[in-house]
Amino acid sequence: MVYYDPLFRGRWTLRRLRSTILSDIWPEMIFFTLFATLITLLTMKGGHNLAISRDLLTVGGTVLAFVISFRTSSAYERFQDGSKMWANICTASRNLAQQIWIHVPEDRVLPEKDPIPRLHVIIEKKTMINLIHAFAVSVKHLLRDEPGVFYEDLYPSVSFLPKYPTSIHEPADIMPLWHIRGGHHTAPAALRRRSTLFKMVEGKRPALKPASYRPEESIYDYLPVLRLPRWTWKRAMEKVRLLAKEDDDEEAPEEEAPKKIKRKRIAYSTVVESTVPVELYLVLSNYTAYLMQNNQIVNNAISGAMVNSLMQLHEALGQLDRICNNPLPFAYQAHLRMTAWLYIIFLPFQIVDVFKYWTILATFFVATLLCGFLELGQEIENPFNYGLNDLDLDKFCDEILKELRQITAVPCIEPSEFVFGSNSQPLAPHDRRSAQELVTKSEYIGPGRSPLTDMDGLRRTLVRNWAEVDRVTRK
Repeated sequence: MVYYDPLFRGRWTLRRLRSTILSDIWPEMIFFTLFATLITLLTMKGGHNLAISRDLLTVGGTVLAFVISFRTSSAYERFQDGSKMWANICTASRNLAQQIWIHVPEDRVLPEKDPIPRLHVIIEKKTMINLIHAFAVSVKHLLRDEPGVFYEDLYPSVSFLPKYPTSIHEPADIMPLWHIRGGHHTAPAALRRRSTLFKMVEGKRPALKPASYRPEESIYDYLPVLRLPRWTWKRAMEKVRLLAKEDDDEEAPEEEAPKKIKRKRIAYSTVVESTVPVELYLVLSNYTAYLMQNNQIVNNAISGAMVNSLMQLHEALGQLDRICNNPLPFAYQAHLRMTAWLYIIFLPFQIVDVFKYWTILATFFVATLLCGFLELGQEIENPFNYGLNDLDLDKFCDEILKELRQITAVPCIEPSEFVFGSNSQPLAPHDRRSAQELVTKSEYIGPGRSPLTDMDGLRRTLVRNWAEVDRVTRK
């Protein structure tokens, strides 16, 4: 296996530089370096001895190192757990698809019912396998806080699912998967307006969002220090507008009632109340229950294996939800960061009498080390976004789709249709005759000058096959 160093492989771009977290910690690095420069110059040039005892450096550094190590290892463990759960989804999806495609027979005859055409059964199995891929895609969108099913890689696989529990299509009876919650301006009249509420639900091809909606990068991603002035400016402008509005209200005549601001009524929003992966899991579970109710379709062993695969998908969903929605407490992260800042601030006072002007460089390296590990832990704590350091969820879904397509590309045919062909050499390397030639004779006659016949000849051939392979592969 050829090893490639990721640091020197490929071209360095601004986006790749941003993935090194240096773009996130450079304001802290500059601040602490300038502070160390000030302390060093005051001590060396200003005639002020600002040096203090180094006991705090030893004790505080040891404690801080352990805590930061725990923080980083905890974040990396969550990253690894996320990768492991996605690997479990891939394995369970592959197993469930194989069980449906291979073990659900195409010739189906139910008691007291007419035989079901093979085409109908194949379409049924292929549709359920498509839902397995849709489950993985819905998990991806759920982890990225992208609710709903109206995505290019998800909607085509679920558009056929029932939208109403009854034959009467009432607006208030939309199934949870398709239910669209109204905004804060929604009125009851909007629920009765089919042209608006059902536009995305009943349309043949509604407007779909892209499969991956990577947020656009801005200057604030490379210069995060500018976010503070922007936030301050926005709050100041909001305050100015509020004060101006109050002055206008005071100057207005008392008898004149304030005009109502006309707002456009929002008939619906794209916020979906249901958890899409759970809905798809229920559909697949219902299909498994349908197969289990009729023992003529699948036996108990296969149905048990299908249930186990579904349970693996459900368990992986729960673990991924835990990783995504349960970060480390804010108090812990804030206290750890403030402790690291205090340690770096007191560092120049403790080493300036020994390091002299090298204090500036030493503080720079320590600030880069500590702040870098803190930012790294925060970066990989939730590995489901669009960053370069996050898991490639789109690749996981594409791999699942490719494997499911590969499974359904294999026809479910009898072994006799391809085993006894002219290209099959089942007894090679000792006996190179084809299977078609072997079955044309009434009994097996082994190769060689003194061949044995029937089972004795077959057993000799198998033993000599082992001996020849063992000789070739022996090292």
